[in-house]
Amino acid sequence: MKQKLLVSLCCAALMACAQQPASTPADFDRFANDWWQRVEQVQTNTKSGLPDMSPAALEKAQQQRLALLAELNKTDASGLSEQQKINLAILQYRVQNDIDEYRFGAHYMPLTAESGFHSDVLFMLNMSSVKTEKDLQTYLEKLAALPLYMQQQMDWMRQGLAKGYTQPKAVLAGYEDSIKSFISTAPQQSPFYRPLLKQPAGIDPARWQALQQQASALISQQITPVYQQYLDFFTTQYVPGARDNIAAVALPDGAVYYQNRLEHYTTLKMTPQQVHQIGLQEVARIRAEMQQVIQQTGFKGSFAEFVQFLRTDPQFYVTKPEQLLKEAAYLSKKIDAQLPKLFKTLPRTPYGVEPVPAEIAPKYTTGRYAGGRAAGEPGFYWVNTYALDRRPLYELEALTLHEAVPGHHLQVALANEQESLPVYRRSFYTSAFGEGWGLYSEYLGLEVGFYTDPYSNFGRLTYEMWRACRLVVDTGMHTMGWSRQQAIDFLAQNTALSMHNVTTEVDRYISWPAQALSYKLGELTIKRLRQKAEKALGDKFNVREFHDAVLSNGSVPLSVLEQQIDLYIARVQRG
Repeated sequence: MKQKLLVSLCCAALMACAQQPASTPADFDRFANDWWQRVEQVQTNTKSGLPDMSPAALEKAQQQRLALLAELNKTDASGLSEQQKINLAILQYRVQNDIDEYRFGAHYMPLTAESGFHSDVLFMLNMSSVKTEKDLQTYLEKLAALPLYMQQQMDWMRQGLAKGYTQPKAVLAGYEDSIKSFISTAPQQSPFYRPLLKQPAGIDPARWQALQQQASALISQQITPVYQQYLDFFTTQYVPGARDNIAAVALPDGAVYYQNRLEHYTTLKMTPQQVHQIGLQEVARIRAEMQQVIQQTGFKGSFAEFVQFLRTDPQFYVTKPEQLLKEAAYLSKKIDAQLPKLFKTLPRTPYGVEPVPAEIAPKYTTGRYAGGRAAGEPGFYWVNTYALDRRPLYELEALTLHEAVPGHHLQVALANEQESLPVYRRSFYTSAFGEGWGLYSEYLGLEVGFYTDPYSNFGRLTYEMWRACRLVVDTGMHTMGWSRQQAIDFLAQNTALSMHNVTTEVDRYISWPAQALSYKLGELTIKRLRQKAEKALGDKFNVREFHDAVLSNGSVPLSVLEQQIDLYIARVQRG
């Protein structure tokens, strides 16, 4: 799923909400809904649709978030309903994270190894569909505001250079190519011109031509120049001044920062050392299973030789992007037919299969779920078709189950469609739950007839090993002195990921500390809760009802999930 941008909340709205104590359940509902609606309304009415990243706006928003959190923390939860308690926990989690991101200087580093504000803004501008003349005019107003937003972000990066808040130099090689992809000599070739390529129905031809000319002028005279500025700044100042140490602990207050990110992304109270040890245990367990699968194939060489065979044999790769997309679409429909065996409740929202956008594909992960958060909008399973000789087919079953169904699309769509939940619950996503569910979904393929081919089963195990290795290399690099090469070697020696994916992933972990820990720890939690339910319920256990219990509250911190599964077990036991 995409990294959340640091968005400055509406200060006046937050102050208004913070001045309304939530002393009763009814008060709490009014307080929470008023807070969310006011913020959404103000953000929607902003002409640019982009956050104000000025220092004054960010500092004022921080003070208002602190006031809001104080009000949330004063709420007496004992009188709230079960759902209201979840609402409170999620609001506290969301506001606390915004506070922490600002405290630890996220605004100084508005980029990771795979994307940044310069590419994320394209998705921000296109969050709403462009179907009418009014939509187009709104879009052009957003384009006109883009240069200021870019300048504000560059200003923060300059301050980051001075204060020691930068991404490591090691992960920035080739990053400038993603900036160059937004610079074109012809405005019509710019990604920002795409909404102007197809004339919506009902627009006068002369008006349509005028809007196209206006877009061309904005792109050529304002947007392309500011992207060129960013490219020049990035290559001549940012990269040369970036830090050499890859560890998060090398940042100001780095050890506290990494612990904070670990607890945020996993929603668990653990130390880096504990996470590292769990990772080593999981690596050993999965490695033994991988050896058994190798024996099933009849391969006579070593583990390293088998992995090299998988990485280089043409039988495991396609040569055209359409072939990979078609295979992903076929697997998507194949798992669709098995979903009733696993779930009582399925979403109405459909999903499609699309390639990762070309402007971010070279340094992007192998696949991802995108969209599906706006009412009436489909979700999309993105498949990376860049460098096809590094996208093996034996991994595609696991990738599809994770990113499409029963993974992210099913989880996100079901949450969006639960109209009984407040909006801030339906749109909420926490990595430990969402990514833990995605990895658990890969495992579910075993229960409905997937991975019958041993190479595909090895692909499933290499994906599970990939997530176990993350526990080791992420904590290793950020807190234990591991080098980038040490992490690359560990991942390469224990998985069948292509070397391109290995280096791309390691750079992702370096530039996005602790997020990668959420997958395996979330999956282990869900599996443990299933075992707990199976043991407690015996013959009364029903996997479809268990999955409904896991997903029925949307995305939640793992402590909340455990509470809900305990309640589910108690309900079934009572009959």
